Amino acid sequence: MEPTMEAGVAPAGEARVPLGPVVKIDEGRIREHLDEVVRSTVEETLNALLDAEADHLCGARKYERTEVRKDTRAGSYDRRLQTKAGEVTLTIPKLRNLPFETAIIERYRRRESSVEEALIEMYLAGVSVRRVEEITQALWGTRVSASTVSDLNQKIYGKINEWRERPLVGDFPYVFLDGIWLKRSWGGEVKNVSVLVAIGVAQCGYREILAVSEGAKEDAASWTAFLRELKDRGLKGVELFVSDKCLGLVENLADFYPDAMWQRCAVHFYRNVWTAVPTGKVKEVAAMLKAIHAQEDAKAAKEKALQVVEKLRTMRLAKAAEIVENGIDETLSYYAMPSEHWRCLRTNDPLCYPFRENPHFTGTSARRLPK
Repeated sequence: MEPTMEAGVAPAGEARVPLGPVVKIDEGRIREHLDEVVRSTVEETLNALLDAEADHLCGARKYERTEVRKDTRAGSYDRRLQTKAGEVTLTIPKLRNLPFETAIIERYRRRESSVEEALIEMYLAGVSVRRVEEITQALWGTRVSASTVSDLNQKIYGKINEWRERPLVGDFPYVFLDGIWLKRSWGGEVKNVSVLVAIGVAQCGYREILAVSEGAKEDAASWTAFLRELKDRGLKGVELFVSDKCLGLVENLADFYPDAMWQRCAVHFYRNVWTAVPTGKVKEVAAMLKAIHAQEDAKAAKEKALQVVEKLRTMRLAKAAEIVENGIDETLSYYAMPSEHWRCLRTNDPLCYPFRENPHFTGTSARRLPK
């Protein structure tokens, strides 16, 4: 009788043959199963909450007979809702006498708010409508139509216009003006656009974005329209404007706000000086310029500026010396304001604002001037 060979055991004198894979894992099916578990759990949870709300309004559970019952059920109707877990079917209870107003979902809403926000973010990021449809199909299992994306965009544009046209209430002693260049995608073509920004500091010490406007370019006409808009919306009480020496801006400030002072951004001024300085000497010149704005008052700052001009000339940097001599006074206007505010007023660069967060401010970007 010949001996039997056990599985995986090779006969004597022969090489052992490894067993092949016995179990195969289909990751796609596991992922689909998990997605369905999450979706069904969300659906069951929401429907349970809806039933609990109906019981609370009726004063009793379904089929329960009590003296405190206020109403009875009158059937239900189904309603689909798109969520981050996928599309779910809600069974909305109906009551015989009382209106069923649920806190779970707003009336007529078809998408979870986070889904709407994601759609808006995709569109604003430049994702095409067709691509948005494909992404929603992959993420939530339902395809959002182009008309839906368009409706959501109109909704957000309405809120943006409402914010841009809001009246400016109260005085804003300090206003920072700047123009930044961004890229915009329009009709498949990417173009550079100028965006004009105004940030104001109110009497309470907190700052907020007052206006944002797209201009064809950062020129006199764009700044004129921008300042007129601020004036029409009620901007008042301005004591100091802080900005770069933009073309057409400084001249227009005098027309709209003749009583306000103007402070030239020190950071932009430094950069103008550095254009006339060799790369190897920029660090040394930067320290000299910063020393001017670290003085205890305007008189000392001007005296320090004269010393810097002389030193630049001894360094054979005549062009840089000329720029400092002709423009330094424009960067010293902030000395007329309270000394505790000086550090905040030297530049219009938001990254340089040492303001504190305002925990009670619900608008866009708030910081507080030190007291």
